[in-house]
Amino acid sequence: MPAKRSLGQNFLTGSHYPERIVAAVAARAGETIIEIGPGQGVLTELLLESGAQVVAIELDRELIPHLASRFASHPGFHLIEADALTADLCGIIAPAQTARVVANLPYNVATPILQRLIEHRRCLTEMTLMFQREVVERIAARPGGKEYGYLSVLAQFYCETEKLFDVPPGAFRPVPKVMSSVIRLRVRAEPAAPVCDEQYFLAVVSALFAQRRKTILNNLRAARGTLRLGDDRQIAEALALAGVDARRRAETLTIAEAARLADAILLSVAR
Repeated sequence: MPAKRSLGQNFLTGSHYPERIVAAVAARAGETIIEIGPGQGVLTELLLESGAQVVAIELDRELIPHLASRFASHPGFHLIEADALTADLCGIIAPAQTARVVANLPYNVATPILQRLIEHRRCLTEMTLMFQREVVERIAARPGGKEYGYLSVLAQFYCETEKLFDVPPGAFRPVPKVMSSVIRLRVRAEPAAPVCDEQYFLAVVSALFAQRRKTILNNLRAARGTLRLGDDRQIAEALALAGVDARRRAETLTIAEAARLADAILLSVAR
């Protein structure tokens, strides 16, 4: 079936890269795998051959009959017509309590879907995902580089990240104009750094990266209302307590430093 540009579809073809992805997953017989956007079922077939229980979430109604017919004889195949951005991922895997995720994500909603997966980390232990390569570089970036930003901190705060390999445009139909990459994210038992309030920590990180060229001080000044901050004296006290130089930019902060700063700001606000 033809890919739909409106849904950001680019279907994997051939066998080499689908086999590499499934080999990286190393699915075990009987385990539950969520596949987001199975498309024409190239990855699905390989996952089912491993003996895994595959819960396939597909939004495109025109692909549903094709997938249902193709895998009708597989008892381990469970097809759900839903939007991964709104589906209850923990609910749909019942009676299983945990699952891993495999997905060739549409470029246009890849980042929101990743955020949704992280929100469901209580039941998702690992994600093997394909994104546009520049998104993978942002997810896996380390402090000090131009790719390092809010998405890097969010992903690495909750997951251990490992870029696996690139996938060229020719592996898809239609052929995209960009390179893709596969990344593995393993959900941490505990966040990468302790914080008093995880939501407030993420709000602080978002504020720090709001204007990348501005200093930490100037970004905090701009976010006073959102973070419930007072005057410059209060900001200076929080920075001093965290041991962070106000003249630095957010891209230089480690997750541990950002965590200390968020807790210091929260303490300042609570006084």
